[in-house]
Amino acid sequence: METATITPVKLTSGAISELKRLMNEPDFDHTQRLRVGVKGGGCSGMTYVLGFDQPTEEDETFEIEGISCIMNKSHQLYLYGMEVDWQGGLNSRGFTFSNPNASSTCGCGTSFAV
Repeated sequence: METATITPVKLTSGAISELKRLMNEPDFDHTQRLRVGVKGGGCSGMTYVLGFDQPTEEDETFEIEGISCIMNKSHQLYLYGMEVDWQGGLNSRGFTFSNPNASSTCGCGTSFAV
């Protein structure tokens, strides 16, 4: 595992607050890190991955405001410069992704093409 000196993605203050709230839940597994990544599928070809997971040999680690993050090294190509935000409104609640590398996105906001 390598440690990045520059963070490949950004978290807004809203996303940081929500992630820290989740990490402070009594049953949170503190051996896990925040995984930011992609997987095949979704309406536009690729889907974002955001969740807590165990690090692997293929991961690069980085930290944002005290949140330990991991990303598969091969995913940086798709995610570099992406911003993750948290929407806490009644109509749209959840994490959102703003990716400058996406050539197109779909209405769900979690799927993209490059």
